[in-house]
Amino acid sequence: MMMNQGRIVKVSGPLVVAENMRDSNMLDVVHVSDKKLIGEILEIHEDRASIQVYEETSGLGPGEIVVSTREPLSVELGPGLIENIFDGIQRPLDSMRIQTGDNITRGIHINALDRTKKWPFKPVVKAGDKVRAGDIIGTVQENEVFEHRILVPVGIEGTIESIREGEFTVDSVVAEVKGEDGKSYGLTLMQKWPVRKERPYKEKLAPTEPLITGQRIIDTLFPIAAGGVAAIPGPFGSGKTVVQHQLAKWAEADLVVYIGCGERGNEMTDVLREFPELKDPKTGKSLMKRTVLIANTSDMPVAAREASIYTGITIAEYFRDMGYTVALMADSTSRWAEALREMSGRLEEMPGEEGYPAYLSSRLAQFYERAGKVKTLGSDERTGAISAIGAVSPPGGDLSEPVTQATLRIVKVFWGLDYNLSYRRHFPAINWLTSYSLYEDRLSDWYRVNVSRDWNKYRGDMMRILQEEAGLQEIVQLVGVDALSPTDRVTLEAARSIREDYLQQNAFNEIDTYSSLEKQFGMLKIILAFYYKGQEAIKKGVNINDLFSMPVREKIARLKYVPEEEIKETFEKVEEELSVQIEALINKGE
Repeated sequence: MMMNQGRIVKVSGPLVVAENMRDSNMLDVVHVSDKKLIGEILEIHEDRASIQVYEETSGLGPGEIVVSTREPLSVELGPGLIENIFDGIQRPLDSMRIQTGDNITRGIHINALDRTKKWPFKPVVKAGDKVRAGDIIGTVQENEVFEHRILVPVGIEGTIESIREGEFTVDSVVAEVKGEDGKSYGLTLMQKWPVRKERPYKEKLAPTEPLITGQRIIDTLFPIAAGGVAAIPGPFGSGKTVVQHQLAKWAEADLVVYIGCGERGNEMTDVLREFPELKDPKTGKSLMKRTVLIANTSDMPVAAREASIYTGITIAEYFRDMGYTVALMADSTSRWAEALREMSGRLEEMPGEEGYPAYLSSRLAQFYERAGKVKTLGSDERTGAISAIGAVSPPGGDLSEPVTQATLRIVKVFWGLDYNLSYRRHFPAINWLTSYSLYEDRLSDWYRVNVSRDWNKYRGDMMRILQEEAGLQEIVQLVGVDALSPTDRVTLEAARSIREDYLQQNAFNEIDTYSSLEKQFGMLKIILAFYYKGQEAIKKGVNINDLFSMPVREKIARLKYVPEEEIKETFEKVEEELSVQIEALINKGE
């Protein structure tokens, strides 16, 4: 490999300026000083290169060497990604700890994928078969639950000359392909891909199915499509990280990529401790069996934070290309934007709003646009999807700040977390009056066909009741609840039931943490039955206090704690009791 050597002339935190770099290219990876710190070229002016260093730069000084590798920052893609924990530039943290101890040592170079472990490879093609980029040539059973599909790399097309079965390391050649250009290509279980370059696909598809999350307020009111993009902005302490953990645990995705970008170390520790112990509802095994974690905590070098987002989305695209549905969690893009701001300031670029670089919006768009539902490359008709969910941490909860505003212009789902709700211990603290989903109309047909033809009607009634409650609460605060008509008081009581019995969900209760769509619809149907029948009963002269003190009300409040296997029988009983008790009140009044 041709090397290009320069010398440091300036060090400013994570930014290093080197001269004699005329033969280097933008975005080349470089090794800085004899410690071989990893960096990436951001700018080149004449023969001077500005480099962001992904490791601690203390002790560096002018005159030390900088060597360009002439290659962009890339990730290794192959068996061994699942269940692994990487830093922002895809160095495996477990292997680093074994090699260097609990603290990350500077200048450590370690392969992302283990070169010694052997994987069982089963071919699905044979010699003489024609293949092209994206075709599956074989599979590796990576663990009990996940099948890793080995793909023909982008740019290769031809005929299989030979293919082997057995146990191989990731860098062993398992197949030979004679290309149309006459060259012979050796295919291994692993391939590399530059992180800042989007992986290609045949066609982007319109999202038509929801990503079921088991979180009632999300699935019912503000659904995200499989292949959709969502943002969770909220102030400190409003529960962003817990919502993302819930989505990672329960979303109906084949695979989860969780990026802890600049998050507090204790929050990443919670993830690393919880995920291996969590039982995956799909497989009954540990959730880690289908998870890739990227941990780049706030005390790690700031430049690596900027790379971690791209590392995560590239790994997600690789699994999407196999035909899987991937849920990508980025927590949080605000910390990533802060890294951009710091590097931009050190480069002495013209600052935009609040000091963020002028290209903040375009960089955010580049990231979120890599999500979506696609037809993958290859001869067969495979579809894969990446659903990207980014947390935003606006300082002081100010949603008018640049990162939140730039994100909201791109995403189609906004789950706005409200500090007042979290203060009242209402979790998830998603504000139903300010949040929205632009996928709602597109997904309504799916809900009508797969859940119930009444789903959209009930959902609309539920939103209407919540909005009416917001108006009525203003009157109550001025003149008291007694000034309201009995029908308005029924609306208030129904809204309270929706808020407390339906929208509030306990992430730490093993039954309430997840609700199937069947359970969600059953709960909604019963709560709204109380509203409809209560309004009728009031018109027939039933006393409002008798209506509110019916014994069945307690059972409605506890529907969320009914196990999934008992919902049909229990819900039918509660529905029947509600009808009987209201009928008894009407007969008593007559």
